[in-house]
Amino acid sequence: QVQVVESGGGLVQAGGSLRLSCVASGRTFSSYAMGWFRQAPGKERESVAAISWIGGNTYYADSVKGRFTISRDNAKNTVYLQMNSLKPEDTAVYYCAAGPELSGTYYYTEAYEYDYWGQGTQVTVSS
Repeated sequence: QVQVVESGGGLVQAGGSLRLSCVASGRTFSSYAMGWFRQAPGKERESVAAISWIGGNTYYADSVKGRFTISRDNAKNTVYLQMNSLKPEDTAVYYCAAGPELSGTYYYTEAYEYDYWGQGTQVTVSS
């Protein structure tokens, strides 16, 4: 079992930055692929960024490419999402997810592929 807790959300003006953190505890964090998703009101949950267990391979949705950076610190059991040049359309609840385990150099972009989820953190970008 893995427990996932996000933090770092808040209210920011357009063009500003936020860094989300996700701490995972329980089983060996470093062996899990990790991902960030977001869900805006009235919309489906969408993949924002993902990172592999090995090799640090990353994925970004086209809408955030060049603005967001996902990274992980296995020693701290933490994955980060650095969000720069934020836009009002980035407003959503952001979720961190863990899994699958021992997945090598693969990252995952579908919600059903993840095993453990955090409770979400609200990000609001004002225009």
